[in-house]
Amino acid sequence: MQQVVSGQQQQFLHCNFPHTYNFPETSEPVWILGKEYNALTEKDEILSDVTSRLWFTYRKNFPPIGGTGPTSDTGWGCMLRCGQMILGEALMCRHLGRDWRWARGQKQREEYISILNAFIDKKDSYYSIHQIAQMGVGEGKPIGQWYGPNTVAQVLKKLAVFDTWSRLVVHVAMDNTVVIEEISECSGVGACALAEEETALWKPLVLLIPLRLGLSDINEAYIETLKQCFMLPQSLGVIGGKPNSAHYFIGYVGEELIYLDPHTTQPAVEPCEDGQVPDETYHCQHPPCRMHICELDPSIAAGFFCRTEDEFDDWCMRIRRVCLCKHCSFVAPLTCL
Repeated sequence: MQQVVSGQQQQFLHCNFPHTYNFPETSEPVWILGKEYNALTEKDEILSDVTSRLWFTYRKNFPPIGGTGPTSDTGWGCMLRCGQMILGEALMCRHLGRDWRWARGQKQREEYISILNAFIDKKDSYYSIHQIAQMGVGEGKPIGQWYGPNTVAQVLKKLAVFDTWSRLVVHVAMDNTVVIEEISECSGVGACALAEEETALWKPLVLLIPLRLGLSDINEAYIETLKQCFMLPQSLGVIGGKPNSAHYFIGYVGEELIYLDPHTTQPAVEPCEDGQVPDETYHCQHPPCRMHICELDPSIAAGFFCRTEDEFDDWCMRIRRVCLCKHCSFVAPLTCL
């Protein structure tokens, strides 16, 4: 069985990613979700980090959505899967920590199993394709219709309310503006809290910021600032891509964005009787895809995770520095009040 799986992975790699197999030989730093790597000396570490991210792709043969709806999301669910990936990264940071690493065949931690179960393709999983698609109806998106970054952000915000285990607050910053007071009200007790027992009331924050960085193409004035977002320790990455083709961007090297691609269809996974989840297909075990940053569609949503209020305060400080940087131009599309 192991040989069959490995053979399928090799075939998939060579058929679909021949141009990305070799990571670039460059002295420029590689940034992956707030971590800096050297492409010349840390290729194994880069691949380990990328492989440890949750990789959600099209699936087939899952229970019908809504009882009578689709049994596969091929062709329409790529942005929904990207939404799963960016929220999955938040859950990993929340329960396992950013430095946790996946290895094939290792004993699965209970927290990790719980995270995977939250995304299994069935109606009663917190963040399943079923839940996202059905919640999207309230956002004006019929089941089977493609989502944009803002729609999936709004849906994840609604679904997170029911996740009593993670106790996340998902805040979607609209109109290119992060209002600190709003976040303090929904996620914690506010910046003025001094007592130790009061600060414990802060709920881990997932901050999703829909942005438009141009009209039909990305405005080059925003490129350096977009790169800066991947350097922040709170980074969850960016969801976006090309028109009707979504990707989950996790970093960059030089002028290329590094991303996980949901556009391959795999069979739906069923948990084992002992509670373990067959998880090899939930981790991308080949070098990541890359695309030139200028190919990015200007409509994106950037994500950040702040476990504590101190981390959120640190994010505010860092993002203000980014906005003031003379080489960066996020002042127009993003304001922090």
